[in-house]
Amino acid sequence: MSEGFGKEKVNLNIEINQDELDKLIKKYKKIKKYMKTPIYNIRVLDGNENYVSKLIEEGREESI
Repeated sequence: MSEGFGKEKVNLNIEINQDELDKLIKKYKKIKKYMKTPIYNIRVLDGNENYVSKLIEEGREESI
């Protein structure tokens, strides 16, 4: 397997609350499941879909 961009190896000591991570994963899976439904597609075509659109906009703003 390749080393990646840098050859320096960095050890990170990060504590992650497993309960919060599980909640986040569950929410992500629900959103992805909703995006696969015909209701989502109809709302996108009508222009009435707000929930996922807002999340996508937030992601774009934070990455800029």
